[in-house]
Amino acid sequence: MRVCVIGTGYVGLVTGACLAHIGHDVICVDNNEEKVKLMKSGQSPIFEPGLSEIMQSAIHNGKIEFSTDLAAGVAHGEVLFIAVGTPPLPTGESDTRYVEAVARGIGANLNGGYKVIVNKSTVPIGSGDWVRMIVLDGIAERQKTLVPAGGVSVDEQLPDMTAQFDVVSNPEFLREGSAVYDTFNPDRIVLGGNSLRATGVMQELYSPIVERHYAADKSLPSVPVLVTDLSSAEMIKYAANAFLATKISFINEVANICDRVGADVTQVAKGIGLDSRIGNKFLQAGIGWGGSCFPKDVAALIHTADDYGYEAQLLKSAVSVNERQRLIALEKLQQVLKILKGKTVGLLGLTFKPDTDDLRDAPALNLIEQLNRLGAKVKAYDPIVSQTGLRHGLSGVLVETDAERLADGCDALVLVTEWQQFSHLDYAKMAKLMNHPVIIDGRNFLDPETMVRAGFQYVGVGR
Repeated sequence: MRVCVIGTGYVGLVTGACLAHIGHDVICVDNNEEKVKLMKSGQSPIFEPGLSEIMQSAIHNGKIEFSTDLAAGVAHGEVLFIAVGTPPLPTGESDTRYVEAVARGIGANLNGGYKVIVNKSTVPIGSGDWVRMIVLDGIAERQKTLVPAGGVSVDEQLPDMTAQFDVVSNPEFLREGSAVYDTFNPDRIVLGGNSLRATGVMQELYSPIVERHYAADKSLPSVPVLVTDLSSAEMIKYAANAFLATKISFINEVANICDRVGADVTQVAKGIGLDSRIGNKFLQAGIGWGGSCFPKDVAALIHTADDYGYEAQLLKSAVSVNERQRLIALEKLQQVLKILKGKTVGLLGLTFKPDTDDLRDAPALNLIEQLNRLGAKVKAYDPIVSQTGLRHGLSGVLVETDAERLADGCDALVLVTEWQQFSHLDYAKMAKLMNHPVIIDGRNFLDPETMVRAGFQYVGVGR
């Protein structure tokens, strides 16, 4: 099928590249000329395992193009994905101006032939009907610009576009760091719409994925496809992320109690995770959640509830616990080192999670800010940030090029991001380079006994 993906962030680029990989003809459209030039050369503007490889393969096979021309993309695609950003506003609601601009642009460029317009961006509940309205506005604006020729009315010149497109909500459930894997191995595919024709097109589009042709385990049953109304599909995305964020906040609350009563939260999490009603995922205690999805989606759901006269107290509490949890590492540093002024603290990891270069709302940023405020010198090492030279949003921190340089002269280390590489560092050598070999394991990632043997004073969360 012919596909156009508008927006080439994490969601848009992964979606476009993966659809091209399974055989569809894809045009990815972005208004950033430098970014488009980079992608045309086969380079990904984001770090995501496996993405560059499938991009280059799709380019080689002539299955994907990159362009700044929205009109060409709309003309090409039978399915048009809106995958632009919806960043949070200070109020907590989503900034939908980019979605609006794209929807209006699609309307202005529709030119006959049935199209399915897909909301892939995480948008407020009710946005499906809103996007339809904006597309129709774009069509109307275009009609106004046309001058009747030879006495023929504008309506006679243009086909009736209102009957030639439908809007579908198709929320994404991709995890940064494993987005390509998640695309080919989804738990479910959710399609929200009011048109059987449109949801039928989408099921045809995804059929190679649904039938596990590109899955890691091709023997698994077909991927469940849930077809709902538009609003329910939009709510599913918010509810899923809000639940996972709440689950993390819950285990962090339990960890803080474990610290006080002498229990080990890792054992507690294992014990409750064996209950099939609970499950073992998202029960890793630590210094809280961050990134681009959880904070934004929880805030948006709280804001939606407020708009409709309901106070989402549980969700607000989950946010409050998370904000406090980010300071747990700071409290533990103060317990061990006492005064932090004049001390040097090294951070192992900067990104909000491993296998990504994303620093958005990363707990490391809070730690850096607070350590600076208390007069500490802050150093950091991150496998991606240190190698790529990315420094977006970073200040008040010296980024080192390797873990041993990080440890040299430090009074304590804090493991902030559980990069797999951090399980294989020469901690015995690092301990000897430090003023005080203390490590705060903010993710309960390291083995306490191993760290003690290496010469460290080990401090976990809830352990």
